[in-house]
Amino acid sequence: MKVLDLCCSSGHPFEGWFASESDFQQQNERGLIECPLCGDTVATRRPSAPRLNLSGARETEPAASNRPTPAPAIATELQAAYLGAVRALMARTEDVGPRFAEEARRIHYGETPDRGIRGQVTAEEREALQDEGIETFSLPVPKAMEGPLQ
Repeated sequence: MKVLDLCCSSGHPFEGWFASESDFQQQNERGLIECPLCGDTVATRRPSAPRLNLSGARETEPAASNRPTPAPAIATELQAAYLGAVRALMARTEDVGPRFAEEARRIHYGETPDRGIRGQVTAEEREALQDEGIETFSLPVPKAMEGPLQ
């Protein structure tokens, strides 16, 4: 099993596991590799060092220092925090799909109980909701999270 460091065209780093180098290339050419953050199907390999498991050999941990965390680790932590926040929001809201504008109005005008909802609206619908004093915000959801939550 090969573990490859990948990056989408938007610059999001992620990891992929493949049976071989040719397996990675075939899946990438067919557009089967998808960024878990934005859903982009353009993936490129990032430079990475091979990991060797040597029996009995242990590397000693360097003493803790005040060095800043490397940028890729920060990006990975930010992605994990973002995905966690999206999962939490999705777990606490009802997906009303394309009926979002209609349902938001019903809640705003007291026709239905107040609750958290999510869904899709056009730019025109979003503007009309804003004109009525109904606050909304856009949240990009990775494609992998759009289906049923597990």
